[in-house]
Amino acid sequence: MRKILSLVLLCGLCQLAWSQEPAPAPSSADSLKNSMDQQGMRFKKVQKQEIDPLSPSRAAFYSAILPGLGQAYNKRYWKVPIVWGAIGTGTYVYLHNNDLYKRTRTAYKRRLAGFTDDEFWDLNKDDGVTPTAPGLSNEALQDAQERYQRDRDLALLITIALYALNIIDANVDAHLKQYNVNEDLSLKMQPYLEVNPLSRDPNYGLALHIRF
Repeated sequence: MRKILSLVLLCGLCQLAWSQEPAPAPSSADSLKNSMDQQGMRFKKVQKQEIDPLSPSRAAFYSAILPGLGQAYNKRYWKVPIVWGAIGTGTYVYLHNNDLYKRTRTAYKRRLAGFTDDEFWDLNKDDGVTPTAPGLSNEALQDAQERYQRDRDLALLITIALYALNIIDANVDAHLKQYNVNEDLSLKMQPYLEVNPLSRDPNYGLALHIRF
């Protein structure tokens, strides 16, 4: 009976000693996997960003309503005066040439009707009212109205192009703002050496590390 109790006690002590042995150290493959998992979790955490798919169309719509409003929506405030200046200049050139075109056309039509009281006649220096001689001939008036018409139409086309460019700029800028450009970018090449205890020859080579 004593031998049986001694055998049971010995087995219990052996089992206790076995359970208290330290856990085996993780292999290099497990360490590499854990490191990659941690890097992947950090990458996902950095790249997480709210994206509004309607933001580009909303910015374009605002710029279509009021030029420069889409740029202000994108927080590109420095573009607003540029947009206003470009479209405002094109509008001014159009209105100026359109006014000169109408004036020369009206004078030319009155010349053809036999009137000599248009603004392009030279007035009498004494009374300032009586026309004396045409300051511009009929041919000069016709050339002037054709030139002003051509310049007016060109200014209109340029202004429309600037208006469309304002809408495109707001839309593209809103698209680009939703791309997450991480500042933590790196590219590193370094040699590596791996010793395999099961092989006499070590493994060596060149590793390329891209961090983003």
